[in-house]
Amino acid sequence: MNEYQLNPDLFNDNVVMEPIRAGFGKGLKAIGGTNDKVVALCADLTDSTQVGLFRETFPDRFIEIGISEQNLVTVASGLAMAGKIPFAVAYAAFSPGRNWEQIKTTIALNDQPVKIIASHAGISVGPDGATHQMLEDIALMRVIPNMIVIVPGDSIEAEKATQAIAENGKPSYLRLAREKTPIISTENSPFEVGKAYVLREGTDISLMGTGAMTYQLLVAANLLSEKGINAEVVHIPTVKPLDSETIISSAKRTGRVLTAEEAQVAGGFGGAVAELLGNQLPTPIVRVGMQDRFGESGEPMELFDYFNMTGEHIANTAEEFITNKPQYHREM
Repeated sequence: MNEYQLNPDLFNDNVVMEPIRAGFGKGLKAIGGTNDKVVALCADLTDSTQVGLFRETFPDRFIEIGISEQNLVTVASGLAMAGKIPFAVAYAAFSPGRNWEQIKTTIALNDQPVKIIASHAGISVGPDGATHQMLEDIALMRVIPNMIVIVPGDSIEAEKATQAIAENGKPSYLRLAREKTPIISTENSPFEVGKAYVLREGTDISLMGTGAMTYQLLVAANLLSEKGINAEVVHIPTVKPLDSETIISSAKRTGRVLTAEEAQVAGGFGGAVAELLGNQLPTPIVRVGMQDRFGESGEPMELFDYFNMTGEHIANTAEEFITNKPQYHREM
């Protein structure tokens, strides 16, 4: 069992909230100060993506590419081949939304250590609506060979993930949300690429989440406990490679799995977990997320409620699932 320190104020009214992208900005500035090979490139979105902290501190290592996402990643690939560690920063709707082919052929095919930073992902982009609510990126990026895919759960974890991918020598995709979300971890909480973390032990169902959806799963677990349902919560910030040992171990304990993501469930995080379990431990699974449809314009929490992705909705989904599906492979 992993030891994971949750924010002790997580369920208080005054819990600290911060955009996950802010953690990336701090992490990039920190790693820039210790490694002069780190460079940053941006597609005319410097302030909103938080790469501005790096630009202000290391202006000679920052390149403004402009609104040209295909050029963004190809220039980054060239810099990587020249020995740099490039961070290519844009909105997820445009990178990988507009440049997936260049990412595949110039970065991943050549196994170049470019870090693709995709901000403003998911429905929490809110009023910008369906055109800017990138929901397909997890599926798009995890199918590319050599690509690491990470979806941090809060700003603290995003800072740690940024520094970790700077040192991993691999093409890496970091997915960041726009809106402020509760900080679920602490500075002492572990983060390692490829690791998942059991935040709460349970016996009736495994609630597995990535990104900010892990917070919603913790809320759901509390609500389920009031009804006598003991839910295990597993935080999975690395979508690729999956921590198969932790996921399978949890599924064995509970015999049922619910996944949650702020993305399309088809081919995304839930799809990855379903594939793993289908190959190694067939287990009843229900996937919470976008169900083969586009987003809409609205306030972030309004949209989470509308698309049944809040902790309350997830608790109801889990309760119904438990009622209708028996436990499989449960370890006694």
